[in-house]
Amino acid sequence: MGVELNVILAYAFGLILLYLVGWILIIPLKYIIKLLINGLIGGVVLLALNFVGKFIGFTIGINPITALVVGFLGIPGVILLLVLNYIL
Repeated sequence: MGVELNVILAYAFGLILLYLVGWILIIPLKYIIKLLINGLIGGVVLLALNFVGKFIGFTIGINPITALVVGFLGIPGVILLLVLNYIL
């Protein structure tokens, strides 16, 4: 009436497989969360920069390209956009 060895091994294999699939799915989620946080911080800095820039005379347009640059690079992306805006 005991549990057979095949059943125990199947459960163990299933648990290991479930752990590996969960681990594989969590890793990209960390990158997506980091990208969202960088995008939010960069967007806030970009909005603040545009608010202050109105008085000085320069602004950076907020569009999908600038949002992607700021989302991928964060604060250095805002600095990059400032330099590009100054040069061009």
